[in-house]
Order: sequence, then C-alpha cells, then structure tokens
Amino acid sequence: MKSVEFLIIGGGPTGLGAAHRLNELGHKNWLLLEQSNRLGGLASSEIDDQGFVWDLGGHVLFSHYEYFDSLLSQLLKDEWLEHQREAWIWMRNRWIPYPFQNNLWRLPQNDLDVCVDGLRKLSEKPSQAVNRNFDDWIVNSFGTGIADVFMRPYNFKVWAYPTQDLSSGWTGERVATINTDQILQNIKSRTDQKSWGPNSVFRFPKTGGTGSIWRALGKTLPQEYIEMEREVIEINESKSIVTCRFGHQYHFKNLITTMPLPRTVRSLNVKDNYVDQISEFKWSSTHVVGIGIEGNIPEELQTKCWMYFPEENVPFYRSTVFSNYATANVPKPESQWSLMCEISESPLKRVDHETVIEETILGLKSVGILLDDAVVVSTWKKFLPFGYPTPFVGRDELLKEILPDLEERNIYSRGRFGGWKYEVSNQDHSLMQGVELVEALLLGEKEQTFYYPSEINS
Repeated sequence: MKSVEFLIIGGGPTGLGAAHRLNELGHKNWLLLEQSNRLGGLASSEIDDQGFVWDLGGHVLFSHYEYFDSLLSQLLKDEWLEHQREAWIWMRNRWIPYPFQNNLWRLPQNDLDVCVDGLRKLSEKPSQAVNRNFDDWIVNSFGTGIADVFMRPYNFKVWAYPTQDLSSGWTGERVATINTDQILQNIKSRTDQKSWGPNSVFRFPKTGGTGSIWRALGKTLPQEYIEMEREVIEINESKSIVTCRFGHQYHFKNLITTMPLPRTVRSLNVKDNYVDQISEFKWSSTHVVGIGIEGNIPEELQTKCWMYFPEENVPFYRSTVFSNYATANVPKPESQWSLMCEISESPLKRVDHETVIEETILGLKSVGILLDDAVVVSTWKKFLPFGYPTPFVGRDELLKEILPDLEERNIYSRGRFGGWKYEVSNQDHSLMQGVELVEALLLGEKEQTFYYPSEINS
C-alpha cells in the first residue's frame, strides 16, 4: 500500500491544478489518480475514427487570473488562435444576435410587443420582491415577456430542470442583464448590439482541441506521481485509505477529491446523516454529438462561433461550429467542416440514447444549418453522466453542512462537481480551486475562488 501526504482523485483541471502547485512548491509526497486513460476530465478532447477532433462540450477559454494566463502561455507558448465571439440564437425561423434581450427588434411583432410590454412594466415599477429562485430572478430582471419568450424555454433545455428549481445566487457574469433604455433605442434604430460578457474574445489551441492544454500540463508533472485507470470505489475515512477497483489501495494524510460530491459521499465506508441529503442533489447529463461534413462551410456560418436553440423543435440547446475554432479540428480543412451539438438530460427531460445522433442531424436540417443533400462523413457522440452541476434551491445550505464535515476528516471536495458551484466551474476557476486549496493547506492562504465566487467574477 502506498502512503502519501496528498492524494488527489481526478486528473481534470482541478486535480491537475493541485498537482501543479504541489510540484511548483517542491512538494514530493503526493499522488494523482485518474480513472480513465487520459488527463483533462470534462476538458479533455477526443479524435474520432475519421480524424475529426472533438471537445467534450462547447468550451470557451478565458480567464480571471494572471496565474492561469501565465501558465497557459508557458504550456502552449505561441500555439494559440484568437477569436472574436460571435454567438447567435435561432428562434422564430430567424437568427438573433446574442444576447437576446439586447436585440429584440429582430423578433416577430407579436413577440416583440410582449417582451417590450414586460420591460416597460418592470421599468415603471421595479420589483422589490425577494428572489426565491432563478425564475423570480428572471422575471424581476427581464419582465414576464422575455421570461416567457426566451429565458424559461431556453434554460429548461440547458438545465433540464424548470427555472423554479434553480437558485438565483449563481447568475452574475453567467447571464447578461439589461439596460432598458438601450434596448428600446436598439429597437427604434433597428441596431444589433452583440458585445457583452467576459468572453467576447477568446483563444483556442491551434491543434488538439481544448484537451491539448491539460495533456501539456500533465507532461510537466513527474510521471511517477500519476497513476491512470484508477477508479475509486471506497474511501475509508477512519483509516484514511482509498481503495480502487482491482484492489489498489492508498493511504493519505489529505485527500483532494474532484469526484462528483454524491459519489464521494456514497464511497465513504461510514454512512453519516448527510448521506440521505445527497438524494436532494440535482444535476443534468449531457449528450455531445459531433457531425463532420464534406464540402465548404455555408457562408452564413463562416464567422459564427456557437448558436443557441431555445425552441422544442430541435433536441440540442447549443451547436458550435467547431471547425471555426481551429482548422486542425477537421482532417481536411480545405474541404470539410464540423458541428458539435449538446443535449441535456435529467429525470424530467429524457433522451433516447439510441437515436440521439439521428435526431440531432434532423434538427440541424430543420433549421437549415445542414442542407438535405449535405454529405455527413463522420458522426461521434459522448455521453457525460455528469454534465452540469445544477445550482438547485437549497444547494448552498447542503454544501455548508456536508463540506466542513468532510474536511474535519481531511477530505477536501473541489472542482466543477466536487464543489458543486457552477458559477466557478470554468476551466480557469477549476484549476485555481486546486491551486488555492494546496496553498491553503501548505501555506495557510485563503481560498478565494471557492468561497468568494462573486468577488472573483466581479
């Protein structure tokens, strides 16, 4: 049995961030376990049988941290491409620039009237009500018109839960708010307003997809400190022992786990009261479908990055023109292009796993992105059991109860699903959660990202 001071479960951005910081500080007594045969977690990339590159979702790389920026520059040096974000919404048989609320003038008149009426009522009498959930926040921020026309249907497609089931504390930079005067001026002048948000410009690796970042980071670490294909099945917290499938065991002083929090709790050998509370956790799974197409990309898609689909006539909520991110994402850049679509699933929104590719292709054709005579040369799909950590109502209260109890046992749960804070689950956030946790344990520093999301995102 191996014994280490720091045992890290998971080779995604958070686990790699912790490992990197330990290595950077000259610490020699740690080990990282990854259950798959590659590093990167949800930020990894795959190459299909035809040579098309796919990310595990529509990742966009931007940063809130100088540390993160510096690290990425060291890892890939000048092997970067930079893009101006161009995001669009397809609804009512037309393209509307993102964000929706800034470009209402493109709507059919009936929808436009409904949205403007809601905005004016909200402007005349701003809501003083407390936001009990995300639905309240939507209505109090945008009015009932925008809520009904766009926000409610789109967010159900993304989260696979109704907006009433989500809390409101995660919003911030994740959702563009409004300037009613500007919106009305845009309508009057019939002017598009496309720029909003922290990711208006983003960079992307020239080759290998987003996963190339994390593969490069993994290569900088001592390989003898990384063990692949180690699936954790039990954590004996009283003896500080982790057991993996096929019998590998490890003794730890500090355990950093990035497994989904419900899995971590269920893997404990001693079942405490909060095990029952894990049943309250909500999350959505994600189907990622890649379509490789022969021929030249249609003109209307040549500058688009990704597109949102709030209506029920297509299964996916987002489609990314992945070949626009990097020519190396397709095997024949001169004569091929690619689309990557995402479909959410939950107990309230079921998906047929057997027909998801076929339905995606039909959906792409129904909105005119794929022509009927398009030559599809490659299809790829990936099912992610854990796709989005839902910021459900009551989440924060449960985290405040469960996480400190684990930490009393020297078990630290961080990352997209380990910490269950969607608002700080981008790649930069995730890596820094690992970095800052190590600094807290070794140097006594304060964890900023995990405990103060609003400050980090301000």
